[in-house]
Amino acid sequence: MKARDPRLRGLYLVTDARLAPDEHLRSAVEAALNGGARIVQYRDKSDDAARRRAQALALRELCSRHGALFLVNDDVALAQACGADGVHLGREDMPIETARVRLGEAAIIGVSCYDQLSLALDAQARGADYVAFGAFFPSGVKPEAVRAPVALLSRAREALQLPICAIGGITAENGAPLIRHGADMLAVISAVLAREDVARAAHEIHQLFVNPLQDASR
Repeated sequence: MKARDPRLRGLYLVTDARLAPDEHLRSAVEAALNGGARIVQYRDKSDDAARRRAQALALRELCSRHGALFLVNDDVALAQACGADGVHLGREDMPIETARVRLGEAAIIGVSCYDQLSLALDAQARGADYVAFGAFFPSGVKPEAVRAPVALLSRAREALQLPICAIGGITAENGAPLIRHGADMLAVISAVLAREDVARAAHEIHQLFVNPLQDASR
């Protein structure tokens, strides 16, 4: 089992082409990084390979300058091509072992485990670097997502040695209990990118990791 990566903690921003379209993507991500985002996942499901590569390269460079991790959603080839720090895999994506061969031992590989601890235990055994559970709250981006109970985080914290990411409808108002129950990272889309002041929204969630006993919006 790989050593636990201390960089896998804090606000984890996931991009969204609807909330941060092409002309605003870079500035929105930079504002989130200025507000305290520590990990950025580039998520774009379009079939414009040239556009996706250009955006991924720009965001990778931006994250590097801010000392943040840059991951790519699903696409191992794109992660490899742009020099990303790693990739996040879902249920239907490339197996962990194949992604590891493609990206190397230093790459960060995260795995979606939805509401199932058994999937997380399997991912840990197969060499994942972190696991993600959710959705914990109703999500406007993925309204059909399976819901995960907060108690799952406590059970996962006892059973796993990997960092844990929580996702799904998370805001500055509801995120603190997830950290207290065991989440190392809070993955957020709308609560940051849909806000007029992206940097402030990111800072509010970042502050939850500074003091998880109170919500940062107060």
